[in-house]
Amino acid sequence: MSNSSLLRRLLLLSPPRTADHCVAKLSPSTFHYHLSHYSASSEKNGTKWFTLPPHTATVDGAVLGKAIAGAKDDDVKVLQASKSAATTALKWVVRCCPELPRSLVQKLFRLRQVRRESFNVEDCNAGDQLGKPRLRRVSAKDSLNLGDKIFLPISVKELPVEKKECFCNEEEVKFIRSLELYKDPAIVVVNKPPGLPVQGGIGIKTSLDQLAVTCLSYDYTEPPRLVHRLDRDCSGILVMGRTQTSATVLHSIFREKTFGASNDETVKGKIVLQRRYWAFVIGSPRHPNGLISAPLRKVVLDNGKSDRITVVNGSHTLSSQHAITKYKVIGSSSHGYTWLELSPLTGRKHQLRVHCAEVLGTPMVGDYKYGWQAHRDWKPLHWPDPDNKCIEVLPKRKNLPFGLNMDNGSISEKHPRLHLHCKQMVLPNISHVLQNVQRYSDYELSRLERLKLDAPLPSYMQRSWHLTNS
Repeated sequence: MSNSSLLRRLLLLSPPRTADHCVAKLSPSTFHYHLSHYSASSEKNGTKWFTLPPHTATVDGAVLGKAIAGAKDDDVKVLQASKSAATTALKWVVRCCPELPRSLVQKLFRLRQVRRESFNVEDCNAGDQLGKPRLRRVSAKDSLNLGDKIFLPISVKELPVEKKECFCNEEEVKFIRSLELYKDPAIVVVNKPPGLPVQGGIGIKTSLDQLAVTCLSYDYTEPPRLVHRLDRDCSGILVMGRTQTSATVLHSIFREKTFGASNDETVKGKIVLQRRYWAFVIGSPRHPNGLISAPLRKVVLDNGKSDRITVVNGSHTLSSQHAITKYKVIGSSSHGYTWLELSPLTGRKHQLRVHCAEVLGTPMVGDYKYGWQAHRDWKPLHWPDPDNKCIEVLPKRKNLPFGLNMDNGSISEKHPRLHLHCKQMVLPNISHVLQNVQRYSDYELSRLERLKLDAPLPSYMQRSWHLTNS
């Protein structure tokens, strides 16, 4: 067998099950599990090392995501576009040892305490039994060959691991898992409740990404990773990658989707990623449907104490970001409210809220940041018939963990909550792609499967829906 044929076969295989030179197939769900099991070895001089698994070619998630998001023809081959470039020693250590602080890993390289054992493909092909190669120093930027092993000082195994887990009680874990809409080896999708921040920050004690470490990791050694965001008061579909590779692929898809739409590439072409939000707005747009294309810019207010996003007139402004949203009316009420379906083709901060308030002139119910004027004289909308039993269709639930409440905040109350919900999403089946891109050398985008997700409205939005349609 020629060296090129052997190399091609190795490229199509997933990471190894053991530390042997013989490569075995491994599913994405167990990839990180095996990388987290190391072995100790020593040289003749008594120096002990912490051995990482041999380097193997894996799918470049960023390139694969870009190929999926930007491909226009079915004959584009995903595998050819996603072959990984050379992996550096630093990247391989970080990938194999996510629990080690990156600063520590970089320090080990600076102090020249990292070694490499090179592996020769020809030797594996010929079946020669050679002596154990000598360990040599390796720098952070050195590229690895297939089969190369990295050795770290044995002392790293004894370092205490700083766990960032947010420990939850049984009731809290049960609640977070009840939010799941879909789960496979590559992703987990939840119906994010309103009021729960997606990511931690100043003044935020509990966030969904922290809770996911404890509640949504299951048997995985690595926690789910965010690939996109939802506003704190927004609810609906939130996708997280369960592995580093799947998260990188999805993040690349979301990024390329935004970049492509900004350059008018996906507006007319096939849209790989689709998101549909339901919004309840004050007033009614002039047209029942349309396309909003208005650049956005962040403006700092109150001497830097606050900021807001606003539409700018000139798209050539340096600090502006192009933003595109499709909209259509899905329901209207005689009380002066309208239900809209919003499909963002780009992913800018507060894009939907600003486009509705400043472009359509219909701010969202409960959006006090961009629609404060419309809420100054707010009057709750009462049920027209005291005997109307529609309100009983949605019985109120007991208090939820983390201080959440999804019952209060409909338009029948004095202070309505933000009525914006990510209702539907269509995205590529990343788990299917990752499994098949390693199995077939001619895997094409025509075989790309898609997931269709749907998230029910939170209780207060359901009450508003029943009220305006009763």
